Amino acid sequence: MTGYIRWFEELGIGDVPLVGGKNASLGEMYRELTPMGVKVPNGFAVTAEAYRDLLTAAGAWDELRAALDGLDPADVDDLARRGARARAIVYGAPLPDAMQQQILDAYHRLQAQYGEDMSVAVRSSATAEDLPNASFAGQQETYLNISGDAHLLDACRRCFASLFTDRAIHYRIDNGFDHFKVGLSIGIMKMVRSDLAASGVMFSLDTETGFRDVVFITGAWGLGENVVQGAVEPDEFYVHKPTFEQGHRAVLRRHLGSKKIKMVYATGGGREMTRNVPVPEPDRMRYCISDEDVFTLADYAIKVERHYSEKAGQDRPMDMEWAKDGLDGELYMVQARPETVESQKQGNVLQQYHLREEGEILARGYAIGTRIAVGRARHIADVAHLNEFQHGEVLVADTTTPDWEPVMKTAAAIVTNRGGRTCHAAIVARELGIPAVVGCDNATETVPAGEMVTVSCAAGDEGRVYRGALQYEVIETDLSDLPRPKTKIMINLGNPDLAFATSFLPNDGVGLARLEFIINEYIKAHPMALLHPDKVRDPATRQVLETLITGYGDGADYFVRRLSEGVGTIAAAFWPRPVVVRMSDFKSNEYASLLGGVDFEPQEANPMIGFRGAARYTHPAYADGFGLECAAMKRVRDDMGLTNVKLMIPFCRRVDEGRRVLEAMARHGLARGDNGLEVYVMCEIPNNVVLIDDFARLFDGFSIGSNDLTQLTLGVDRDSEIVSFDFDERDPGVKEMIRLAVEGARRNGRHSGLCGQAPSDYPEMAEYLVEIGIDSMSLNPDTVLATTRHVLEVEARLQAQGKKAS
Repeated sequence: MTGYIRWFEELGIGDVPLVGGKNASLGEMYRELTPMGVKVPNGFAVTAEAYRDLLTAAGAWDELRAALDGLDPADVDDLARRGARARAIVYGAPLPDAMQQQILDAYHRLQAQYGEDMSVAVRSSATAEDLPNASFAGQQETYLNISGDAHLLDACRRCFASLFTDRAIHYRIDNGFDHFKVGLSIGIMKMVRSDLAASGVMFSLDTETGFRDVVFITGAWGLGENVVQGAVEPDEFYVHKPTFEQGHRAVLRRHLGSKKIKMVYATGGGREMTRNVPVPEPDRMRYCISDEDVFTLADYAIKVERHYSEKAGQDRPMDMEWAKDGLDGELYMVQARPETVESQKQGNVLQQYHLREEGEILARGYAIGTRIAVGRARHIADVAHLNEFQHGEVLVADTTTPDWEPVMKTAAAIVTNRGGRTCHAAIVARELGIPAVVGCDNATETVPAGEMVTVSCAAGDEGRVYRGALQYEVIETDLSDLPRPKTKIMINLGNPDLAFATSFLPNDGVGLARLEFIINEYIKAHPMALLHPDKVRDPATRQVLETLITGYGDGADYFVRRLSEGVGTIAAAFWPRPVVVRMSDFKSNEYASLLGGVDFEPQEANPMIGFRGAARYTHPAYADGFGLECAAMKRVRDDMGLTNVKLMIPFCRRVDEGRRVLEAMARHGLARGDNGLEVYVMCEIPNNVVLIDDFARLFDGFSIGSNDLTQLTLGVDRDSEIVSFDFDERDPGVKEMIRLAVEGARRNGRHSGLCGQAPSDYPEMAEYLVEIGIDSMSLNPDTVLATTRHVLEVEARLQAQGKKAS
């Protein structure tokens, strides 16, 4: 009998054959990253050799082979019978005396370090899991809150037996692993008392798009099993790695999860003594960790990723589990493994899914992935009904567990009531490359069983389940040989949910980031109503406003944080490329439609040329609201460190008006030139063109708004259907105004761009802009690729003609 115990300090990532991926990684982190400030609970591994010797001593190998011989993995019932038999064989094999004694001696040594009342986590670690190219996490069992010699030894036997869970058997067959060449090691480590605090999962990239510049953190109250299993909707946080490493400490964006239940220890000792209890309403309505905790975890994630990348000699995004100890208040890393979906994708082919029609929405939740699928809805209540599932159906369930994996791999899509982006259903869906919508709350009630449905994750963070089989398209573009044109191709973008995915398009930054979408979708309330709720006359509206700002200091804090996180997400997605953010340009009727807006807005006959843009910013009726906008942009640039943000003033009628706005911005801490701040102005009023030399003395660049410039040049109200036939950006007069603006900007050494609809809609307008030498054009995302190719053709033609697109 040899030595079966290896302490974490003795293990490294090269010890997978000895102690499995999980234990090798824990040892690597404990040994290498603890000196760097990453906290890892101490523990030891029982080697995979112990598992093999256990079965040899019991003479169980032949019986075990017979139990699995002839297995049909597609037959769920057969798999369940054979798996149960295999587990019984392994569990029934007695632990040799010497092996028991080595385990208990090490356990007592761990007790000496942490105290007699310490409990441990007993974790399985197979020699074929947590590998860079294969990781259906959670194939074997983990036992928590184990204390006492007898309970520990029983948990070890159960861990060994869990090498033959149904899901683990199926996983090995899928990945080509021999059941009898895979060993199982056991990790025994100090239990982090997250039952008294919080725990969760984090990734060193965005799980849905593969965007590499963020740390994505999820968490909920209590032990981490609920987050992993998808039993709760967790809190979510993003941190931008490049600016974090420059010393900026700010949460990029966040989402408050419902966190309805938490897993805690049950009273008494023994095996697997845990239970779920309701979370009190006040705790549900606040984040489970502080921003300082988020920063600590981000620091851990960056250090873990860097260490494993250096070990591998290549970028290695990581999938990690963390826990906060409610007794000592410290945050611990309890698992790290390579991320195995986005990081394994090869090539430079951009795949875009688009719905070609709309339909009735049956359920909404978190979008997992960016794909679309169609299939017949199949409700599965529990594991006993898995054999009813048919290949190609849409799995609809309350939640899923690893035992469901054999049928999940045959699904067209997955829809669950519960769970967040790091739950089991989400992890498996990413592994399989199928769309999933999780955390729908009531999908099992609203999605009819047996009906055809369309599951779409192609529109940002929100996934949707539609009634019927809707038409959709998949566009694949090979970006590897697409050159960049001299004319900068930028993107119009207002939805932060689409920012990470959109950033993969070939682009030179964002030419127009509209605040209106963020205010309408993420804030929902009029800024003056948030500042002065006492002036809102409707009691019901005041109540909604009060509910909105729950968890924030006040209405101003709510507005500033929500707006800055929305803008910050877009800026981070395109970092370090420029992102031109246009300050709010709602018309008075649009502002009035926001919560509380009717109490602060005038009624105008023609809002299109009324109280909008720059005129609002220094007017007493809105100056305080503009102050909030400025505070949010200052937070993006100064606190978040996203200095790639340039600001733009819309609908600036007169030079003096522009001067007053700049003075107001300076008073709010946004002085042009400070910290490299550039301020552009929209060129969309004929006066902007006529007096472009004067405007150029105040502003760093011009962005031509072809929609408003057309409206005011032709005298056509673009909101009026009866004269819409006369609205045409290609009119010779409009084109001449654009040419004069571009020449005026060039004459004054100022940037010129166009962010209107024209080049997205009309290829001939894109051609004209190149010919007159505009610096950039900003396009809708769906036209970027086609317009880029067209611009390249125009530039090549001009060059052939001996001209120059300047």
